[in-house]
Amino acid sequence: MKLLFDENLSPKLVDLLSDIFPECSHVRDIGMASASDPTIWQHALKEDLIVVSKDEDFHHLSFLRGAPPKVIGIHLGNSSTKRVAQLLRERHAQITAFNLESASAFLPLP
Repeated sequence: MKLLFDENLSPKLVDLLSDIFPECSHVRDIGMASASDPTIWQHALKEDLIVVSKDEDFHHLSFLRGAPPKVIGIHLGNSSTKRVAQLLRERHAQITAFNLESASAFLPLP
């Protein structure tokens, strides 16, 4: 399961979560720091990535286009990187199940 963190999340999440999500990356790591959401969407589709974002635009894209790619929506407001990492760790089992469900396109995480 490969996660791709959007620009609105810290690139530090890659290191903080590498033990449980070893194939995660950040859009900055792959040269897509200022790429449009549709461009990131297409890359995630091509590379079989799950987009992780606070951006509602990805929620709308997943609603309109369906999966793949799948999208995880982080709904924590203005939270620290440490809190986002903690949430993703706490929900690892749920994220794994979401990845395996063929019908699901969007997973909101409060």
